[in-house]
Amino acid sequence: MNFLGHLVRFIVSALVLMVVGFIVPGFSVGGFWSAFFLALVIAALGWVIEGIFGKKVTPFGRGIVGFIASAFVIWLAQFIVGGVAVTMLGAVLAALVIGIIDLFIPVSTPYEAGRSRS
Repeated sequence: MNFLGHLVRFIVSALVLMVVGFIVPGFSVGGFWSAFFLALVIAALGWVIEGIFGKKVTPFGRGIVGFIASAFVIWLAQFIVGGVAVTMLGAVLAALVIGIIDLFIPVSTPYEAGRSRS
């Protein structure tokens, strides 16, 4: 994936996070730039977790373990990005909504995108 592809992916992710912030109680994003940096941090944390534990224990993995990891990464990211406030319930609900959105707009994981270059 080229630079423009990554940029578009993070812009779409930021827009999704803004919509999730509007829908989900306990999850608020201050604006577009907070959402954009939140998308970057979530991707980076997911990449690190996937590199250490493997695909099944990542926010991008399917199943209950991936869901719990996703909620934890969303909750943890609030401490890194300014303008974001997330409760534990908000992180769980946000992970659920993001998972549902991912069913309709699937994207490859950052770890796979980096490895798939030939």
